[in-house]
Amino acid sequence: MTMPPENGPGFLKREAVPVLLFALLALVPFVAALGAESYLLSLVTRVMIFAIAALSLDLILGYGALVSFGHAAFLGLGGYAVGILSAHGQTDALVQLPVALAVSALFALITGALSLRTKGVYFIMITLAFGQMAFFLAVSLAAYGGDDGMTLPGRSKLFGMDLIKNDRAFYYAVLLALLGAYGLCRSIVVSRFGRVIRGARENPQRMAAIGFPLFRYQLVGYVIAGTLCGLAGFLLANQAEFVSPAYMTWQRSGELIVMVVLGGLGTLHGAIIGAAAFLLLEEWLSGFTEHWKMIFGPFLVLVVLFARGGLMGAIRRIGGGGGHG
Repeated sequence: MTMPPENGPGFLKREAVPVLLFALLALVPFVAALGAESYLLSLVTRVMIFAIAALSLDLILGYGALVSFGHAAFLGLGGYAVGILSAHGQTDALVQLPVALAVSALFALITGALSLRTKGVYFIMITLAFGQMAFFLAVSLAAYGGDDGMTLPGRSKLFGMDLIKNDRAFYYAVLLALLGAYGLCRSIVVSRFGRVIRGARENPQRMAAIGFPLFRYQLVGYVIAGTLCGLAGFLLANQAEFVSPAYMTWQRSGELIVMVVLGGLGTLHGAIIGAAAFLLLEEWLSGFTEHWKMIFGPFLVLVVLFARGGLMGAIRRIGGGGGHG
């Protein structure tokens, strides 16, 4: 398995993209202060939250070729952990966040152990089935709003204090979470574990023949991805101060896949760019028509057909660089 060089001009160009990306995100609150601060902070915060979810999916889809059509279930589980605990008076993030991550990890462990025994379209269908199971479970929770969802009393507290009640403070908390998730995924991808996952994507028979227990590696990767998406669910519930079964529909899972494909499979900062492109285009096009997806659909087809490697592929060709993020 050939790995891209870890130094040289191409490497420096690849490193420039995430540095520039995070620098721009850090400057958004200062630009927002010039006007429409609440709207801009809310929009970009939402972009970053879905970027974490897209990152987690890219880890198994872009690097492991595991097409999960139920990934949004983890988003909903993380959100409902916040909502249900808040309904029972437990509003501290030091309790809510570990519960959200643990529930997401446990669901990923159980469903992954079953799903990964299948391949190809069967894997897609069984992840879809598990995702729908989680969706209908949320719908059936009448005590917590059922199909209508539930409104949270406020954002999570930290040590009993409203440290993220302010939109700007919450924005930087989400940015820090995105930076941490990106750093974790980068570390995983370049590690021996990440090389095995990529090797399983390229040639599973050869990897198994040389002694790697692929099922175990893929299951651990699936659990990590589910847990990270649970983090995004925790943040989304706090940003909206609302949770709903709509968080975990198969359509939401499809949107996460679109974000990853749009940004570029197997390019972690491409997942962030894809999430930003999807949500910003949605915001812009929905201002013209409620049928914005009829415009977005052909645009996505054109990207897939003519921008090999998604938006990150186009950026690399324009910049004359190569390799993955």
